[in-house]
Amino acid sequence: MIYEWREYDVVPGKMPALKSRFEKITCKFFEKHGIKIVGYWESEIGGNTSTLYYMIAWRDLAHRQQAWGAFAFDPEWLAARAETEKDGPLVQGIRNKILRPTSFSPPLGS
Repeated sequence: MIYEWREYDVVPGKMPALKSRFEKITCKFFEKHGIKIVGYWESEIGGNTSTLYYMIAWRDLAHRQQAWGAFAFDPEWLAARAETEKDGPLVQGIRNKILRPTSFSPPLGS
């Protein structure tokens, strides 16, 4: 199992719209394409309050490539995304990291 940590820098004033899109639209497409979300976070203390953070669990890099590619080019997702961005983009920058647990990491969720 590997994990992907993603950070979305949100256009000022667009955090409610981005969170709504994830909750009502994106999560369904992630499920459709076998993308397993560990969780979503916002900074409460420290960090940037205009960044949405989330983590994905992947079986391996091949799983990531297949599922992420299918999601990214899904015509229904592209249409839904375009609709939510008709007044401009919601995200102005994305950072991600692929993480591998150490041998001494506790099982996820413990």
